[in-house]
Amino acid sequence: MIDRATVDRIYAAADIVDIIGDYVTLKKKGVNYQACCPFHQEKTPSFVVSPSKGVFKCFGCGKGGNAVTFIMEHEGISYPEALRMVAKRYGIEVEERAMTEEDVRRNNDRESMFALNGWAADYFAKYLTGTTEGRSVGLSYFSQKRGFTDETIRKFGLGFCSAKGDDLSRAAVAAGYKEEFLLSTGLALKRESDGRIYDRFRDRVIFPVHNISGRIVAFGGRTLRTDKSVAKYQNSPESEIYSKKRELYGLYFAKKAIQQQDYAIMVEGYTDVISMHQAGVENVVASSGTSLTTEQIQLLHRFTRNITVIYDGDSAGIHASLRGIDMILKEGMNVRVVLLPPEHDPDSFARAHTADEVHAYIREHEEDFLSFKARLMLREAGTDPIKRSEVIGDMVRSIVQIPDSIQRSVYIKECARTMDVDEGVLIAEVARKRAMQSGDSEAAEFVRRHQRQLREEQRAGEAAASSEPDITKGITAGSSEEALERELVKYLLKSGHKCFEVMEGRNVVEINIAEEILQSLEADNITFSNPVYQSILEAYRERWRELGTGVEVPAQVFVNHPDPEVCNAAVDILTADDNYVPSEIWRRKDVHVESETEILSVGVPKAIMLYRSKVVERMINAVRERLKDENIGDAELSECMMQLTKLNQVKLAISKQSQRLIL
Repeated sequence: MIDRATVDRIYAAADIVDIIGDYVTLKKKGVNYQACCPFHQEKTPSFVVSPSKGVFKCFGCGKGGNAVTFIMEHEGISYPEALRMVAKRYGIEVEERAMTEEDVRRNNDRESMFALNGWAADYFAKYLTGTTEGRSVGLSYFSQKRGFTDETIRKFGLGFCSAKGDDLSRAAVAAGYKEEFLLSTGLALKRESDGRIYDRFRDRVIFPVHNISGRIVAFGGRTLRTDKSVAKYQNSPESEIYSKKRELYGLYFAKKAIQQQDYAIMVEGYTDVISMHQAGVENVVASSGTSLTTEQIQLLHRFTRNITVIYDGDSAGIHASLRGIDMILKEGMNVRVVLLPPEHDPDSFARAHTADEVHAYIREHEEDFLSFKARLMLREAGTDPIKRSEVIGDMVRSIVQIPDSIQRSVYIKECARTMDVDEGVLIAEVARKRAMQSGDSEAAEFVRRHQRQLREEQRAGEAAASSEPDITKGITAGSSEEALERELVKYLLKSGHKCFEVMEGRNVVEINIAEEILQSLEADNITFSNPVYQSILEAYRERWRELGTGVEVPAQVFVNHPDPEVCNAAVDILTADDNYVPSEIWRRKDVHVESETEILSVGVPKAIMLYRSKVVERMINAVRERLKDENIGDAELSECMMQLTKLNQVKLAISKQSQRLIL
């Protein structure tokens, strides 16, 4: 059996466009990709791949899923076999063994650590705004010095940890969290002198770190003291749920904008990311002060091939960063560089400019990474021939990293012109270094990449027809119990964090959708008859309780679920009618087009009532069947009659409540 941590790494590495692109010819259309479905015959493309969601869906035959389930379906192999194929593709080692008690404990521990981090984030956020210390120290720093709005502070979950040393730890233990998880997550430390635990982030403002699916894996804490003997930042240590080389700060909030704009902006720290977002520039991530890693680059590569690195105008770390960025080139990414004015860093620049001004500055001042590197190093080398030869050698080391042969050739030509060196000499030197660093298998990979690029260029000139998906028919009183269960799951997955409005007297009251559905089911002790929908319901309820009312449960919880049937059902529901837009003809003919709020205000209560009615009807029929038994005893007969009376009363009450909605 493959342990959950390895499965998570496989899903994190899997690029669905890259994987499916090996089987079908994908063409970019808007933020998604489109193709003719490989699972049924069609002439008009209805097969859609969404990189941001990590899912595929065919609106013709209905098949859908993630990268792993695509391989399962296409190759006709099992779930573990598909996982192994993806793992091998991305160089992830898979150790398979029977699930031991230790494995079960480790998986349980991981979930406990996630739960504790979620609780701690909520604690920090409440302490920031709900205490005198939090407001006077933390909130004043965020709002006055950094200029963060209340909305920005809530969006990124910013908080504050008390200066009292062990407030968080004591509160966590009182809330039922174990000391061992406070230590393993790094939220607390233990004194050697007396064995007591104390808060790692005491007297610091807090920046939660989210993974790509939105779960909190770590924290960063910044001191506001001017004492230089105190470290400016404290960060969570490596743990079962956190590996700093695999996380990019802000990617969870930036991935949609990165995909839409097809490039990512790389900055250095937490406040750089947050200020950029507040200014309206959302395609921003940070390595949080650590050197870029291959895992981080591969994570970003799932959404774009283009990275723009922003440096402070007077940054002393540019030279140290240049060699690290060679890793981005090695992963086949395009890198550009922007230097800010000397008086600015990304944080201050974003606070002083609008989103349009920031984007305009980037467009006007960005420079190809290798051209920037050559200009910077040649300026420092001057006319010294030895230093110039060292610069050429450094440029060659960067060009060697580029996997695409055509792109390498272009850079060699440009480097020869810039450096005033014979192009043939550079070609020979690049070839020599590549021969030393790579073998035949890598050369074959270069050919494959080249052929793929040529295919993409050929497809770029082709026109693709699109078909408008059908409108899903609404549920009715005659809908089956399973159809109603699907409808409720749909509302949870797509809109559970939203609210609908109802009239109570003369007042309009907002009701959270997830809370209404879950409480209605729990009140009647109802479980779904369809096991797949029940699994989705249980997974949703668990994450909803962790995150709290009004917070969206990440789609990845269901899309990357270990049960392929749950994954496929979730993808099918999440992608249903995504491309449907009401025709403009309706509006021109003065036909009212219902808003989302109007649809939810009717649809959610209607679905709940119809489903409860179906369940009660099924229970009534079951009791009636028992009454038909000629051998039924007096005690059981009496019990059945009482049950039947109660159920009929419930049915009548539901009928009165739902009559207006059903009609």
